Amino acid sequence: MSMILFACVVRVRDGLPLSASTDFYHTQDFLECRRRLKTLALRLAQYPGRGSAQGCDFNIHFSSSGDVACMAICSRQCPAAMAFCFLETLWWEFTASYDTTCIGLASRPYAFLQFDSVIQKVKWHFNYVNFSQLESSLEKIQEELECQPPTVLSLEDSVVANGVMNGHTQMHAEPAPNFRMEPVTALGVLSLILNILCAALNLIRGIHLAEHSLQVAREEIGNILAFLIPFVACIFQCHLYLVYSPARTTKVVLMLLFICLGNVYLHGLRNLWQILFHVGVAFLSSHQILTRQLQEKQSDCGV
Repeated sequence: MSMILFACVVRVRDGLPLSASTDFYHTQDFLECRRRLKTLALRLAQYPGRGSAQGCDFNIHFSSSGDVACMAICSRQCPAAMAFCFLETLWWEFTASYDTTCIGLASRPYAFLQFDSVIQKVKWHFNYVNFSQLESSLEKIQEELECQPPTVLSLEDSVVANGVMNGHTQMHAEPAPNFRMEPVTALGVLSLILNILCAALNLIRGIHLAEHSLQVAREEIGNILAFLIPFVACIFQCHLYLVYSPARTTKVVLMLLFICLGNVYLHGLRNLWQILFHVGVAFLSSHQILTRQLQEKQSDCGV
C-alpha cells in the first residue's frame, strides 16, 4: 500500500486550494481526514514552516514557505522525514512552475489543476522508489527535523477550530460548491436579448408551419423540428449563460451544433442572411457562456 495517499498545494493566506492529486481513497476514515485537512488549510498562517496533525489511521503533514504550502495525507507507517522530503520537493516544483504574481491573483479553487500531473509523478517516485535512492535527502530532512521539530497537532484540533465543541465531530455531507457567476457584461446582455429573439422567431415559425402542415402534408415534420429544436437550444443557451452547469463546454458545443444543423436544414425556408444571423447569435452566445467565469465563495474554498 502507498504511504503517501493524497497531496495538494494551497495558498497560505486564505487556504485557497491551487492544485491537488485526483486519485484518493474513498473509505469513510480517509474522507473524514480530507475534511479535516480542508479546515486545517484555512489555519496554515498560524503555523509557519512544517507541521503534522496526527490521527488514528492517517497523518496530515504540511510544509509552507512564503504564500505557498504543500499538504499531504499519509499512512501512519510513513516516516515523517519522507513526508516532509516529499512536500519540499513538491513545493520547489510548484514555485518553479508558477510565479508569485499568478499565485496571488488566483481567484478560484484549483486554478492550477494541470499541476496534478507533477504531483502524481512526485508521489509515485516517493511511494515506489527504493529508499536507498532517497537516503541523502532523507538524512538532510531528518537533521532539520531534529534541530527544529515540526508543530504537532491532533486532528481533533481542526474540528474544535471549526466551531465544534466537546470533542464531537460535526458530521455532514460535503455539498457541491456554492458557485456564483461573474457579473453579467453588456455584451452578455446583448447575447441574451438576441438569443431570446432567435428563440421567439423559431417558435413562431415552427408553430405556424405546424398549423399549416396539419392541413397539407406530413413531409413538413422535418422543417417543424428544424425550427423547434433550435428554439429549445436557444433557451438552453440562455440558461447556461445565467446559471453554472457541470460539463458546460460539452453542452455549449451540443447546443451550437443543434442550431447550426437546424438552420442548414432550413436553407430553403430562410435566406442566407437569416441563416447567418441565427448562427452568428449562436456563436456569440457560446463565446459569452465559455468566457463567463465562475467564482466560489472564499469561505467554501478549503482544500
